[in-house]
Amino acid sequence: MIHLSRWKVILLALSLLFGLAFAYPNMLTPAQREALPGWVPSSGLNLGLDLQGGSYLLLEVDVPAMREKRLSNMVEDTRMVLEEANVAVTGVVRNDQGLVATISNPAQMDAALAAMRTLISGNASGVADRTVQRQGNDRIVYAYTDAAMNSMASDAVSQSIEVVRRRLDSSGTKEISITRQGADRIVVQAPGESDPAELERLVGQTAQLTFQMVDTENSIAEAAAGAIPPDSELLPSAEAGGPAAYLVKRRVLVSGENLTRASVGQNENRQIAIDFRFDAQGSRRFGEATAANIGKPFAIILDGRVISAPTIQSAITGGTGQITGSYTIESASEFVNLLNGGALPAPLKVEERRTVTAELGADAVAKGGISTLVGFIIIVVFMLAAYGFLFGGISVVGLLLNGLLIIAAMSLVGATLTLPGIAGLVLTFAVAVDANVLIYERMRDEARAGRSVVASMDAGFNKAMGTIIDANLTTLVAALIMFIFGAGPVRGFAWTLTIGVFTSMLSAVLVSQVALAWWLKTAKPKKLPIAE
Repeated sequence: MIHLSRWKVILLALSLLFGLAFAYPNMLTPAQREALPGWVPSSGLNLGLDLQGGSYLLLEVDVPAMREKRLSNMVEDTRMVLEEANVAVTGVVRNDQGLVATISNPAQMDAALAAMRTLISGNASGVADRTVQRQGNDRIVYAYTDAAMNSMASDAVSQSIEVVRRRLDSSGTKEISITRQGADRIVVQAPGESDPAELERLVGQTAQLTFQMVDTENSIAEAAAGAIPPDSELLPSAEAGGPAAYLVKRRVLVSGENLTRASVGQNENRQIAIDFRFDAQGSRRFGEATAANIGKPFAIILDGRVISAPTIQSAITGGTGQITGSYTIESASEFVNLLNGGALPAPLKVEERRTVTAELGADAVAKGGISTLVGFIIIVVFMLAAYGFLFGGISVVGLLLNGLLIIAAMSLVGATLTLPGIAGLVLTFAVAVDANVLIYERMRDEARAGRSVVASMDAGFNKAMGTIIDANLTTLVAALIMFIFGAGPVRGFAWTLTIGVFTSMLSAVLVSQVALAWWLKTAKPKKLPIAE
């Protein structure tokens, strides 16, 4: 094991080249990295919120509100399909998992069942998330399955994370960290973003876009006084110069789920407007709805506020449309970003907001650098004092290569370095040098037992390797547990420690083997220096 193998020398050289190539961009300014040729590695370490400064938000997904909205939609969908099928309904009663619709004429039960089954949609695996069942002679139960209800919260959090990520990436926020915490919480860390209120405004809008008909058959004054028809709702207006509120039908003609693209455009008067396009299903539904309601106003609703209520002049069958209003380039761009990013499946409530200033981040970087340097110096002094300049110096060289490989690996994958990550880096140095201590102490024991230099060194590597592997595996398991179940700073620590486990095995063992094999071949020593 102490032989100077060619493949070990090549592997060591390649490791050194890898470390230099991917760690080097961290020594350049952003402008210098941008100027590098395309084939040259240019990604560097990202500094986390605690090192760079920025904003922190802890969000909670309002799962009860989402369930309430979905159950309300089920009621409206049921009324719609039964009305279209000319099935008279005595009543629709909601429960915790769905609803029960009572059919006026039991002879229409088959027609009602056929109409209701058109509402059932399957997920990606082809398993329906809702069921339609007959109950007695005149009732139909329409409800979510137990599996759908149980997965609703988890799915809402996962979807919310993706929507928030798209919104913040599109708005230019870089190096953002969005992680799940617990069952229904999301942690957003935006390094460099100094205004958490702006961040909260961007991620907090649900961006639920719907197109619904304006209720022109009932009085808005009576609705404002509390007499709201059961199939309508009173919504505030966001139109400049328009009425304070609109009475609109609850039935949704088309929703933002059918939106494929939104962009900033201009109307015929060269005013800023929002152009949008529907998918095939949305185009068909929008075309049918506009063809059946020519001359009537319909409302464009965003997050429960009517942003526009134009009158339908003709059937819109092309699947495209335009939203006009008092938009600026900035407000229109933000609106487009929200629509293209997708709607949140549930409202997000801000549980905690925090700002880390750039000064605090710079102070953390300085203290982290000092702690790393002090830890490195202590390790160097100990190794040189305990094992001399030859063996101790070889371990220090391996330690330097280990640090270089960690930085290169984190730069390659675009990892974010946090203050706990620096702690993991310091701990990795100790773990790396621990392998050298085990090898050297085993060599020392073998030499004192009277074995030759070659036999002592070979036994040191062979017999210590099992202990080194066990120790690193234990560390790796602990790091993986922290990464899986932890969040934020805990993950940063675990990530650095995990990379350090692999790089320390490579640097500590390989550097020692190659360097000591070369020394043994050239110096041909009679005694092992560390045995004295």
